[in-house]
Formats: sequence, C-alpha cells, structure tokens
Amino acid sequence: MDSLASQICSEISSIFSKPTRPHPPPLDLLVTELTATSAQNGRVFLYGVGREGLMLKALCMRLFHLGLSAHFVFDMTTPPITAKDLLIASAGPGGFSTVEAICNAARSDGARVLLLTAQPETGSCVKYASAICYVPAQTMADDADVERSRPLLPMGSVYEGALFVLFEMVVYKLGEVLGESPEAVRSRHTNLE
Repeated sequence: MDSLASQICSEISSIFSKPTRPHPPPLDLLVTELTATSAQNGRVFLYGVGREGLMLKALCMRLFHLGLSAHFVFDMTTPPITAKDLLIASAGPGGFSTVEAICNAARSDGARVLLLTAQPETGSCVKYASAICYVPAQTMADDADVERSRPLLPMGSVYEGALFVLFEMVVYKLGEVLGESPEAVRSRHTNLE
C-alpha cells in the first residue's frame, strides 16, 4: 500500500516540475489573482464539473476560511457576479459546454475569468479567459495516448490530483499574503457539524 501511495504522489508531484511557459506558474498566477480580487473587495466564484468541480468546491471552502467572499456557482446562496469579481473555472480537457457558458456569462458581466486547464491552446473555454492557469497534467482529452493497458491514475485523475495539491499550496501562500493566522482561519470553520 505504501508503494502504491508513493507512486501516485510521485506522479502528481511530477506535474509541478513541468514547464508552463509562456504561461505563468500556476501557483503564482492564482495567488496574484486572488490577492488582487481581495484587495478590491471583490468576490470569488468557482466552477468545475465532475471531479474537477469537487476540487474547486474544496478550494471554495478554504477561500472562505481565509476570509474571502467565495461562492460555488449554482449554490443557492451564490450572488450575481460583477466587474470587480473573479471566476475561477476549470476545464481540464479544454472545454465543457457548461464551463464555456458560465465563463461567457461572467465575462459578459465584466468579471475576470481565470481558467484552469491542461489544454491552454486548443480548449473552447480559452477564448473567455482573462488569465490562463496552465496545469500540464494528463486529462481524459489525452488519456487514449497512454501506452500502458491500465494506468495508475486513469482518465483525468492526474489533473484532478494536481488541482488538489495546487490548491493546498495556494491556500498556504494566500494565507501568508493576507496575513491570516491559523486561529483566524479556524474561527471561520462551521460549528454546525
């Protein structure tokens, strides 16, 4: 079990040593965009489908714990997006019809759109992005290229695992930038569990 866990962690970790040029490093870009949104009292909206969406829900929760106004698209309490807000959307394989529609709507209302993707040049959602966060990981878009008959991390698991790790790094760095103590972050955690 330890060996399998190490192999999985190693495969995900290797994503962060891959070059992202001409795009900025994902960690730097996310921290910069979130810091700028916070500085102008903007809100952060997040959206993704499937397992990508689950990773973004986890980030949404942590951004709230850091004191940001963070909302997952389609939650009942999600407010309208405005020009001072940021939408963080994920389309690992480059495009999903729902992600494309939401990015288009956000841009139409003047919001910035940060698109997380493994296909920064060809995806249908790229045209709506104010900033592209390139995560160079395997998704279902290139899963068929795998030579192994049964990959350790199938379909989009490498991308989704990389998002989890990336978002944990973002939360750590953003906490430093915003000056949020561990006690302040913990104080925003729900007590209704």
